Amino acid sequence: MIRKSILLTLVLFLLHIPAQGQEGLFTDEIGRKVRIPNSPKRIVSMAPNLTEILFTLELREEIVGVTDFCDYPEAALTKHRIGGFVNPSIEKIVSLKPDLILGIRDGNRMDTVHRLSDLGFSVYVVDPMGFDGIIKTIENIGEVVRKREKSKEIIRKITKKKEAIVRLTQSLPRRKVFFQVGFSPIVTVGRGSLGDDLIRLAGGRSISENESGSYPVYGVETILSKAPEVIILSSMDSKRDYLNLMKMWQSWKELPAVKMNAIYVIDSNLVDRPTPRVVEGLEAMAGMIHPEISFHSSKQN
Repeated sequence: MIRKSILLTLVLFLLHIPAQGQEGLFTDEIGRKVRIPNSPKRIVSMAPNLTEILFTLELREEIVGVTDFCDYPEAALTKHRIGGFVNPSIEKIVSLKPDLILGIRDGNRMDTVHRLSDLGFSVYVVDPMGFDGIIKTIENIGEVVRKREKSKEIIRKITKKKEAIVRLTQSLPRRKVFFQVGFSPIVTVGRGSLGDDLIRLAGGRSISENESGSYPVYGVETILSKAPEVIILSSMDSKRDYLNLMKMWQSWKELPAVKMNAIYVIDSNLVDRPTPRVVEGLEAMAGMIHPEISFHSSKQN
């Protein structure tokens, strides 16, 4: 009886020891150590770009919760909603019993991350900065969710297309670009921002490239004095009448962009969200800065 009792105790003890490789220790993009189960099966995304990346990694079934702003791909609309990405519902997230929660530094509040971590959840935070930062985030998430080969495939396609666009534009004039991302007040992109990175890669030069802030506020007088040759308006506000906004800029006849008929509206989801689709935004932006050339060759995988 004693031997059976010892054996039973040993079996029960072993059953409570996690099998080797059942979870891994990762350092997220803001330097936090996070223990994450091997091949997470219930994932909550706290930002639209994270949702897109997860779907691109073919984790449709594993995604159990997304924010109210997660609208791409269409399948994201069928997932449970956790609220906004600035103030998601902690209660809703807990009810979904995730084994992995993905967050983003520029959007999610750190007290939300800390609360969820304190409740025992694995919360991995990303911080993509610029085009290369997006590549790194895709790679890191691929590691975390054990989709390394798929993430490498995605990165290869993005990188190949980016390099093709750069080759097509590198010998062309670096036209001065004003990229408007905010409207009341007028907000543009500064050094180190994704928008500034995209303009450079697309063969242009941002009129605000020397601004230290990521999103500086500009007055009309400053923009006129910098004489942009191309004006690109981000469609961030779905309620705004962009036709009227274009007409407003067209009223400044002295602007080179007006003389060159080079005022455009670009889909903000392609240039503001750090996702694999950003390379589509890069191609669209390159076509606006350099409409004289064909980007057909950059579309080949």
